Amino acid sequence: MTRQAIPNGWSLFAAAGMGLLLLLAALLATADPAAAQLGGGREVPSFSPEGGEVPGGALGSDATAEMWRAIRQGNPGSVTLPDGQAGVMIQSEGDNWRAIRNGPLKLYGTWVMLGMVGLLALFFLLRGRIRIDAGPAGRTIERFNGLERFAHWLTATTFIVLALTGLNIMFGRYVLLPVIGPEAFGVITLAGKYAHNYLAFPFMLGVLLMFVLWVGHNLPNRHDLVWLAKGGGLFSRHSHPPARKFNAGQKLIFWAVILGGLSLSLSGVALMFPFQTDMWGKTFGFLNLLGLNLPTGITPMMEMQLNTLWHGAVALVMIAIILAHIYIGSVGMEGAFAAMGSGKVDANWAKEHHSLWVEEEERRRAAKASGGSAAPAE
Repeated sequence: MTRQAIPNGWSLFAAAGMGLLLLLAALLATADPAAAQLGGGREVPSFSPEGGEVPGGALGSDATAEMWRAIRQGNPGSVTLPDGQAGVMIQSEGDNWRAIRNGPLKLYGTWVMLGMVGLLALFFLLRGRIRIDAGPAGRTIERFNGLERFAHWLTATTFIVLALTGLNIMFGRYVLLPVIGPEAFGVITLAGKYAHNYLAFPFMLGVLLMFVLWVGHNLPNRHDLVWLAKGGGLFSRHSHPPARKFNAGQKLIFWAVILGGLSLSLSGVALMFPFQTDMWGKTFGFLNLLGLNLPTGITPMMEMQLNTLWHGAVALVMIAIILAHIYIGSVGMEGAFAAMGSGKVDANWAKEHHSLWVEEEERRRAAKASGGSAAPAE
């Protein structure tokens, strides 16, 4: 049987999705957002309205300067409104938020994504495409049923759209705006905003479905240590450690998607319904039980700022992880895409990468054919 460079048309779709992310990540290297200067962290000076008085009851220049300096640093005044936060004329933590978002978050996030692209390219040059050592067997084994594939593709397709639209929100003004102009950029960004908001809900549904369907298969076991010690056989030919339905690498991806997806969902919902949550204040209060000294007086505005920073940081790390997942599940490994394409994988591929799972399936089928019960797996 002649081996193809790409298993089938479905892998072209996966490779195209990866290509879009790789292209946008490469463009990010040209982005040079100007980081704002840090505005917080200084001691709030005390001032007295009586200080610097001059005839006529007016304040002297020294007292006026001190007053505006305190306002600039977020010192609250007195208001008759129920919301005491209205007494803050300038919320100086916004400077810190902008400096972190335009500085370390974008800089390190770009390097994380480009670093993953570089590692995948280097891996492909050194290892090449991971082939089926024994060659295709010509017969297949069902690996994932229709519901499992639906959960996977629901999560995968929505994540790709969320990633692209989210990257546009963070980097679009530096990458796309100079290229396509303000009118087209405005239309694309507005459409992306709606897509980002509404597709978040099917993404959350997909993450929930995958957790329910696969959590039992992704609990750690002793075989995972052997798999990790041998690098999953990815760096050497004819050396595939035993694994059940999911190996240790796939389990790491699973928990990254579940935990990362949960974190993105919580912070994303908080951003969609602003000033309605106080997760950061409660989180800091809990961490303080461990001996930390984190601030707990988090204002609603600061809650939103922390949510945006956290949402962006987790999303950038998730994009890097999913880039590796897309690579190894499509062009990086022969026979891997069929697992989520048709749901059936080549028998030799299954034996090489998931030998324990194949043995369990064979015992189950034999027991079913004989009318008995399958022997428990060791």
